[in-house]
Order: sequence, then structure tokens, then C-alpha cells
Amino acid sequence: MGEYIKPTIDTKFHIDFDWWQEQGRSLDTYLVSRLCSECKQKYREGDVERIDWVDPYSGEVRRLPVLWETIRSCCSQRSDYITPETPLTYAVFLTFVAHDNKPLTPVELHEQLRHRPASTILRTLAGHQIYYGIRPVRSPIVRVRRKAA
Repeated sequence: MGEYIKPTIDTKFHIDFDWWQEQGRSLDTYLVSRLCSECKQKYREGDVERIDWVDPYSGEVRRLPVLWETIRSCCSQRSDYITPETPLTYAVFLTFVAHDNKPLTPVELHEQLRHRPASTILRTLAGHQIYYGIRPVRSPIVRVRRKAA
């Protein structure tokens, strides 16, 4: 049985890449949709080049589409990367891509997405539905043994 802890406004979230594989979804498809016009011209459909990406926060190494780095370093710097019309869940996903999947709280996400209240972000991300693999960061459980008296 899984352990569930109700997220709060201070809970950090991130993109859980395992979710994409578990769901049989392609991260590439979502990343392609956010390529800027310059990068779209360089991208060839079906190009599945992968890079070794080291999570700067956990040190874990993953094989991610090269599009991840392209969007993070180029496309996310443009003013139309996320607009007020971008759906909330997708805007949060794109924020994590732009910040190299740095774990962020709903308050920190609100600071990035000024037009989205932290309470709305929390309600959306803390629900039973998982959007774009965005989940609370699981911290390792540390069990402390007490010495026998």
C-alpha cells in the first residue's frame, strides 16, 4: 500500500520522469510543441537524439530528449514561452523545464507564473490526477532507532 502525505503550500514538486514511462507517453511530443520558430527549423521530425542529463538537485542521471536542453537554453527565454493563456498544468510543466526541473513549491511557482495564485496551483497539483508527471518530491524516509534503555 502506498504512503500518501497531503501536499501543502510548502511542498516541493517536480517532473517525475518515471511517470512518463509508466504511462507510455512521449516527453518528446510535449517538448516539440514548445520549440521556438528558430529551433523548429532545426528540428527534424522523428529525431530521437538523447542526452545524458544529470539532475542538478539529486545527482541522478537520466536519458532525456535533446529537446529538453534546447528548450531550457533557448526557447524558454522567449517572452511567448508561457503566456496568460497557457493552461495552468502546462504552464507549470514548462516552468519546470525552463528551470531544469528544480523542485519548486506552489508559492515559488506563483512567483514564476504571476497570473496564477499559489492556492490554485496547490489545489491542482495536489489532486488525484497527475498532470505531465508533476508530483511532490519524495524525500527519503529516515528511520531513527532509539537505544534501548
